[in-house]
Amino acid sequence: MNDFYFYFQLGWNHIISIEAIDHLLFITVLTSLYHMSQWKQVLSLITAFTIGHSLTLVLSSLSIVRFNSNVTEFLIPLTILLTGIFNILQNETNHAIIRLNYTLALLFGLIHGMGFANSIRFMLASHQQIAFPLFSFNLGIEAGQILLVLTLLFVGLVITDVMGLKQKNWKFLLSVSSGLAAMYLCMIRWPF
Repeated sequence: MNDFYFYFQLGWNHIISIEAIDHLLFITVLTSLYHMSQWKQVLSLITAFTIGHSLTLVLSSLSIVRFNSNVTEFLIPLTILLTGIFNILQNETNHAIIRLNYTLALLFGLIHGMGFANSIRFMLASHQQIAFPLFSFNLGIEAGQILLVLTLLFVGLVITDVMGLKQKNWKFLLSVSSGLAAMYLCMIRWPF
């Protein structure tokens, strides 16, 4: 049970901490297209991101793939910037856009998983079985993401439905602010 709590807490902190600014920004920009009434779609979207993230962690933990950390640390904010641009270019959220968004979340989850893959590989090296620690870690990530998503959707509900800001303006505000922060991170992490 101590291992479960340790890895769950590690996953939780991987999302809910200021050191997790990359993940916080990505979840923010990913969620910005949606209204509270679409919470089920958003939770599915976040799960797609977690699946991509988890796949990379498994492949790295098994030493099947390795990643250059300098390139990875640049690619992560680039995914945030690209998602922000994608959001801004969308005039409406139709079924095709939602499907594309799921695909991007899964693919970008692979990249985000690279960022933590090297660290967790060393932690898991002492375990004969990696399934339980990775499961615990991913539960922590998912719990943190769900809390963050529900908070963002609630804030969006208050700002759009109570305060009267149009949903497209809320999406624009979140996408631009996250994109600008990501652009700064790309510049300071330029690996070439």
